Amino acid sequence: MNELFIGLGILAWKPWLGSLLLPPVPLLLLVLVGVWLLVGRRQPSRPTGPTLLRGPSQRRRVLGWACLLAGLIGLWLAATTALGATLVRVLTDPPPPLSAAQRAGLRGAPHTAILVLGAGRQLQAPEYGTADLRPLTLQRLRYGLWLARQTGLPVGYSGGLGHGASAGPTEADVAGGIAERDFGLRLRWLEDQSRDTDENARFSLRLLHADGVQTVVLVTHDFHQRRALAAFARASQRDGVTMAVLPAPLGGRAASALGLADWLPSADGFALTRNALHEWLGRLAGA
Repeated sequence: MNELFIGLGILAWKPWLGSLLLPPVPLLLLVLVGVWLLVGRRQPSRPTGPTLLRGPSQRRRVLGWACLLAGLIGLWLAATTALGATLVRVLTDPPPPLSAAQRAGLRGAPHTAILVLGAGRQLQAPEYGTADLRPLTLQRLRYGLWLARQTGLPVGYSGGLGHGASAGPTEADVAGGIAERDFGLRLRWLEDQSRDTDENARFSLRLLHADGVQTVVLVTHDFHQRRALAAFARASQRDGVTMAVLPAPLGGRAASALGLADWLPSADGFALTRNALHEWLGRLAGA
């Protein structure tokens, strides 16, 4: 699918298509269809006795209530942590985080680099008076730099300007500045041409391979890892480059029993649902 978008020259449409396919838009449309069926112009039906679904008007009302209730229930569930966490687990199958033993084994590993994948930047942060990274992106950068302190490995960052992003400094430029200014660490590699996960893999693989890197410790959120790993596998096959990729996910939830609060709508729950569906659709599209 991603190759189709490239061939048609409509990659810039991807953010719009994602917004239309992800909650809440489909569920809101379902609610609107239900309301239209209930209050719109109805076809008159002849009285045929007490049978429930004899007339077109009665069938229309039943269908309208079904759409309305399905949309409202869907909106509620889509905003719950219970559904969001379940979708992340089922649709994205996130790998486990790096263990202490794995981190210890990476200390001073030859021909190995940490690579942080971007997740967007904010063109202007008024409090800083300059561009900043989005919260998800900053979380990834922070974890990548923490791993660098734990292992002594060099760090790279991959992220240019996403599809539909405003002109300005790239994610890599912003991340490089934040790493030095706020964390006191310098990023060795800055890949600033990629616009999505597929290009993250393609451009980063070439950059790191040219510098002798043979193993990548891939830093991104747990729900994004499988799509990122698939993109690196495609890039490796496309370029004929052999490179080991070790997933280093962050942001996972500890396993625990669901409580009442998990079934109540929340911003975190809604974000989990959207992220899970976004990654699932992205993997299907090969993006």
